Amino acid sequence: MSSIQLEPALPRSRTEKRNGVASASRTSTRFTNRQRFLNACLSRPVDHPPVWLMRQAGRVLPEYRALKEKFSFLELVQTPELAAVVTLQPIQRFDFDAAILFSDILVVPEALGQKYRFRDQGGIQMEFRLRAEEINRLETNAIVEKLEYVSKALPLIKNALGDRTALLGFAGSPWTLANFMLEGGSAKEHRKGYELFLADRQLFNALCQKLTEAVTIFLEMQIAAGVDAIQIFDSHGGFAPPKDFDALSGRWIKQIIEKLHGQVPVIVFSKGANSSWNELVATGADVISVDWNVRLSELRKCLPPDVAIQGNLNPSLLIHATPREVAAATRRLLNEMRGRDGYIFNLGHGVPPAASLDCIASLVATVRNSQ
Repeated sequence: MSSIQLEPALPRSRTEKRNGVASASRTSTRFTNRQRFLNACLSRPVDHPPVWLMRQAGRVLPEYRALKEKFSFLELVQTPELAAVVTLQPIQRFDFDAAILFSDILVVPEALGQKYRFRDQGGIQMEFRLRAEEINRLETNAIVEKLEYVSKALPLIKNALGDRTALLGFAGSPWTLANFMLEGGSAKEHRKGYELFLADRQLFNALCQKLTEAVTIFLEMQIAAGVDAIQIFDSHGGFAPPKDFDALSGRWIKQIIEKLHGQVPVIVFSKGANSSWNELVATGADVISVDWNVRLSELRKCLPPDVAIQGNLNPSLLIHATPREVAAATRRLLNEMRGRDGYIFNLGHGVPPAASLDCIASLVATVRNSQ
């Protein structure tokens, strides 16, 4: 279990959308799923915590697997009508409080000219490994055009959800994208990003600055298309040594959030970065999502009260535990966060492909029945 290291929690100065946020009193008001999710993002009272799951759309669902027999992953992502269908499948089955766009963080490198595919043995393979001399040739001026399929999918999803369910957009963090691009795909330990940082700080910064610009453009496009909130996936946050976390990842996420000007709530999920809470708070994120190696009862004492927390059930429980055991583990997390406004129930990472649908249903029912 990670040791929580953060300065004592103090209220922070937030953007104007924070004005008038209700106090930490409980409420008997019933909300739509969308209202519940957005209230929790802004640390406002709710009737019970909202719930959605990372990777809820896709490989665990039999209806998704049926589609995959007809279409490749990239066809599903790049065809607006199909992306909308896949996004909506878990909502139709489990009625989550939020739907998240079915896509991939690597659409941004692809729009920059570095395509990706899935390896037969698992993991990601980039079309080529980005070399140092190619970094300055990356262009961000075609992001909107090349990712137009996303801006076409989102209104389809939004119209289907109506005002009942929130819609989440997302992107990868510059640090995480840089690692994939420099490694040429998935790796057990992503080292080339940090090696470039140590060898040529100016070039590393140039790469992350371009990725920051590209991600910002992509997220602004999603906001214009109607998303209610966005999540930044810093999936490789744990590969950044804590002493360098801000220079490697935090500062670039902060730039993105600042450029979004508080238009929608922002969630930051930095997997494994469990010694960098101060830096994550400093990004300006409305919500910090945490993996399963953190004790929420400790974390809630440290984070400012106007920073919401998302997480953090161990995804493995959905494979190896019974529905009753998942319900018990879910109640433990709910009890740890009881009385704190600004809690979103989620996993500590994505839904595993072998997850039990009965366990997911048990998780959702337990959250919905909590007070």
